[in-house]
Amino acid sequence: MRAVSRTVACALALAGLVAGCGSRQAQVSAPTPAQAAKALAGSPAPLAALHAQANELLDGGAHAFQARLRSLRGRPVIVNKWASWCGPCRFEFPWFQQTSVRFGRQVAFVGIDGGDTGANARAFLRTRWLSYPSYADPHEQISRTLDAPNNYPITVYLDRAGKIAFVHQGQYRDEAALVADVRRYALRS
Repeated sequence: MRAVSRTVACALALAGLVAGCGSRQAQVSAPTPAQAAKALAGSPAPLAALHAQANELLDGGAHAFQARLRSLRGRPVIVNKWASWCGPCRFEFPWFQQTSVRFGRQVAFVGIDGGDTGANARAFLRTRWLSYPSYADPHEQISRTLDAPNNYPITVYLDRAGKIAFVHQGQYRDEAALVADVRRYALRS
């Protein structure tokens, strides 16, 4: 009986954590477009091209996405797969806003908006500015090119040669965990 009570208590605690993680918003002050522009000024050309498309939702599918990745070879790339309807994605979004500006002169950040509608994603981005573009992926075709699982959020780290170095499944628990992975998987080489 005692083991059953512990199991039930653990299950309830886990359910509470899972339910709560999507309903809260991280308490982080996102940089303004002007602050980001100042911080990212002088970025190398391939990264400056990303910054020039800040906060845009790009079409073109897997072909356009793969062409972008080829243009970024020689630089580490962090791909964050998100969706406007995804609670955990919303929770960690402010950390990507901050971290992409903090490391954006050294690391390429690219988003994939998966399983979403363009209208919902654009409405979401109007209230949450990013220093990099995202590619529309309503049918998960782009995600499949990275062998990214269909759950959300997913963060894929590509090394300078364009090979997958690490895949972080699920939301980051805090900004420090994201920064640690950026340092470990993007800046290590």
